[in-house]
Amino acid sequence: MGAVDAPQQSSSKGRKGKKRKTRRVGFKLDMTPMVDVAFLLLTFFMLTTTFNKPNTMEINVPPENMEVEVAESNVMTLRVVENDSVFWNIANDAPTSVNLYDKGGKGEALSQAFQKVLESENEKNNNLVVVIKLDKKAKYRNLVDVIDELNLMKIDRFSLADFAQYDSLEIEKSRQGIQPGEEDAKK
Repeated sequence: MGAVDAPQQSSSKGRKGKKRKTRRVGFKLDMTPMVDVAFLLLTFFMLTTTFNKPNTMEINVPPENMEVEVAESNVMTLRVVENDSVFWNIANDAPTSVNLYDKGGKGEALSQAFQKVLESENEKNNNLVVVIKLDKKAKYRNLVDVIDELNLMKIDRFSLADFAQYDSLEIEKSRQGIQPGEEDAKK
């Protein structure tokens, strides 16, 4: 384990006078057992803990060349934007804003208002198809939470689409209170 080097003492019976300084005793510590224990503990904890399994979400994607006919009145568009907001509309109605998360908590629970919107629209129309569009400034976590909520509500017909310039204009009109078709009537 540890070793101490001690100088050999010689008999100094015949000497008198100055005492000679003794050399400092060297001390060697063998680190091998400590390293062994450290690696044993590391191995033990690595083997006994469960590794985080990646959470995956299964999304069934139809073939690219297949087109599905859907009535416009059956399409609900969810535009997920920054600041945890969602603008939703059915067909060509004006988008309505709703917060994605309750403000009282840590942002973990989806808002009751968002859940009620999905629930009521799903009850009104059993053939509802949801189109989800994610703004570049929105968080990816928001998209995952929206898809999770759709799965919880058994809404299995949804599609992911690109957030286009048209969507930005629709949101801006909604924030200004302009109804669809009003802009054309003003011209």
